[in-house]
Amino acid sequence: MLQIQDTIVSLDLLERFFCCDLAKCKGQCCIDGDAGAPITEEERRKIEEILPEIIDDLLPAGRRVIEENGVAYVDEEGDLVTQIVDGGNCVFTYYGEDGTCMCAIEKACREGRIDFLKPASCHLYPVRLKEYPTFTAVNYHRWKICKCAETLGRREGLRVYEFLRGPLTARFGEDWYRELELTAKEYLDWKAKDETN
Repeated sequence: MLQIQDTIVSLDLLERFFCCDLAKCKGQCCIDGDAGAPITEEERRKIEEILPEIIDDLLPAGRRVIEENGVAYVDEEGDLVTQIVDGGNCVFTYYGEDGTCMCAIEKACREGRIDFLKPASCHLYPVRLKEYPTFTAVNYHRWKICKCAETLGRREGLRVYEFLRGPLTARFGEDWYRELELTAKEYLDWKAKDETN
């Protein structure tokens, strides 16, 4: 673990490789799982605000779940998460012509219809944050469906923290990311030298 400002960062972010391979995984992370994406109360309010702009892009089953239960619920662990459809799809998914599962919120943002890209937990994935009273834990979440992303990341030479430069900077700021980048370089250089001795 590394301390970067008021965060504790898992070494997995520096050591592991990652680059989403949507052509292979088809957006499986928005389909699999036993709960929706973690969101904040502020994000729930934002989603409710933009809902009229995205509702027509959602699957009929997703629209029905939202109409009956709202956009989010509190899961078994006490976290606020997006609703899911039939124990699978996030309610905000839609499918492209090639069968790839995508985010209707992100689609609307990229089309300029809304100013909210998507929940931070989705933007930061495969990183998961855990808030503690005095620090934030920044961890890498390994999931078998992302094996192809690890393979592509290794092929491209892209580590988790590099793949997530934009989302991590958006969440923690430029200074934080620069400090992480410098620390990562020093750590990886040291590790490489240690392994050759």
